[in-house]
Amino acid sequence: MRHAVFTFVCLITIQSFTSAQEEVVALWPDLKMPHSLGEETASEVTGLTVYQPTEKSSNGASVVICPGGGYGGLARDHEGHQIGRWFQERGVAAYVLTYRLGSGGYHYPAQLADVQRALRVARGRAGAHGRDPDRVAVMGFSAGGHLASMAATLFDRDVYEPLDSFDQESARPDLAILCYPVISLEKSITHGGSRRNLLGPEKVDDDDLAASLSSDRNVSATTPPTFLFQTNEDSAVPAENATRFFLACRKHGVPVEYHCYEKGPHGVGLYRGDPVLGTWSGLLDNWLRSQMFFTAAKGRAAVSGTVSLDGIP
Repeated sequence: MRHAVFTFVCLITIQSFTSAQEEVVALWPDLKMPHSLGEETASEVTGLTVYQPTEKSSNGASVVICPGGGYGGLARDHEGHQIGRWFQERGVAAYVLTYRLGSGGYHYPAQLADVQRALRVARGRAGAHGRDPDRVAVMGFSAGGHLASMAATLFDRDVYEPLDSFDQESARPDLAILCYPVISLEKSITHGGSRRNLLGPEKVDDDDLAASLSSDRNVSATTPPTFLFQTNEDSAVPAENATRFFLACRKHGVPVEYHCYEKGPHGVGLYRGDPVLGTWSGLLDNWLRSQMFFTAAKGRAAVSGTVSLDGIP
């Protein structure tokens, strides 16, 4: 019997990011952080890790990324670092947000203050660095998806006093990207840990507060265009959450795109190893292009007329 011998050659490519370095930016002035517990400085519990594209590749867009973790931790790698790199490769300045957590004793509205401030810092820095302040998106995963959805629906809610010039900027994101997000805090479909950590032990059973922070109830005509990604098998954050947000967007005329895959667990991140579920980031890429997120306004042109193919319009 003949034996076939196969030789596998693995090519390992090491990318250099020497011209596209990570940068850590303060979110709050240390002594002026709102809703402080008085025990920690702002730099110990908050911050922004910025993934800067090269000057040559930059398209002028920015995104604030909110990792998940049930408001009790932060999935910094697959819902932070990897996502920042994904946007960086596409010429976008990505700001991965370290926000305050219930496990550290911080509860609402500290988290909403953090994401509003992050969007204002990203927008203020965009103008200062030659980027477009009108192309600043927010993205979130799981509980971070709830935080991003609050940013998209409660951007005009005053949860802290202005501190500096950044707070003169708008906190409204231009686009929202919500991945297997906690949307509702209704006990029947929410993620219990996220509700407990966000509201705190004293208010965890306050159904009126929970309802006021259920983002499907807060969608309006001013909610930015939204992309939703979910799996039907997700048992930690059921698809009813993303579905409710999708239906609320439809009700209020908000442009929305929703992809719900049949298979896949909760917390998958980019999931590049799966040939089916891993395609969701390509769908996001297409949607961002359709929203002109990668293209500066000055590079766009309107056309009109009729194009014919073989004499057929």
